[in-house]
Amino acid sequence: MNEENVEEVKLLEDHIERLQAEVANLQRQRQTHKGLIFHFSETMQHALSHVCGRTQQETAEEVLSSLKEEVKHLEEDLQRQSQMNGININSCTVGLVQGSSTKLVQQMRVSGRCSELEFQVEFQLSEVKEGEKSERTINSLNVVMDARDLQNFSSFVSGVEESGDLLCFFRTLRTFSDRIDERRQTFQHFQAKYPTVVSLPGSCRSEVMTLHHPELPGCVVSVHWSVEVSKEGGVMPKVDLLTKIPEKAQQLFPSQALGGAAEAFHSLLRLVGLEAALECIIREVGLLQES
Repeated sequence: MNEENVEEVKLLEDHIERLQAEVANLQRQRQTHKGLIFHFSETMQHALSHVCGRTQQETAEEVLSSLKEEVKHLEEDLQRQSQMNGININSCTVGLVQGSSTKLVQQMRVSGRCSELEFQVEFQLSEVKEGEKSERTINSLNVVMDARDLQNFSSFVSGVEESGDLLCFFRTLRTFSDRIDERRQTFQHFQAKYPTVVSLPGSCRSEVMTLHHPELPGCVVSVHWSVEVSKEGGVMPKVDLLTKIPEKAQQLFPSQALGGAAEAFHSLLRLVGLEAALECIIREVGLLQES
């Protein structure tokens, strides 16, 4: 037998071993009636035992009724979980990578959304058994998200992919999404309250809100509101005030009322909070006329 044939035989033998391991794992799953991910409750296991032919006393209608009832309970539980953590799962797919009596490796893909932020995570879940104990680890974590509004989120995602800390990702995603929603609601509030003054150049999801006085063309005050995320998962809003005043317009403001607007705004932020500070700075710089 030449070297080429020997190598081909070895590849075939390796492939056969992998297939045998997969078959053995599937047989164990069939015996225990457990899926790759979900641990069914006693009701579901009982219904599955009927489907597999272990008990023939009940009718097919009773089996179907048990399955429907269990599915209903699972859906209700999933809905409660989504309401509590703010994360909605759209799909979850699982593939077997390796299976043996002591080690199980699954390739998982989960997609969903948190408020308006869509995500997809892919990872390998490894479970190693030692006696009655088992240990699960996450490897090869890959996170895919819409690039919009996520400039400050990318470095955190890179760190999570390296550490495989999936729990930290979901926890931070929820907090980050909440801060984004707060910004959107605040911008919409001021746009609705002052429609002739406030505009949102990049839609309500933008980081920028601009203020224009109808009688002062070229004078613009911009509120830049970003949401910073540290590599450790800390979420912190950062709000700055920027002014653009033409030279001719500055002559209308004695004692340079806009010169210290940014500093005054940050002082107000610390004292009265964001919405009140925005209200005050609008009136202080003369962008609104008292009715």
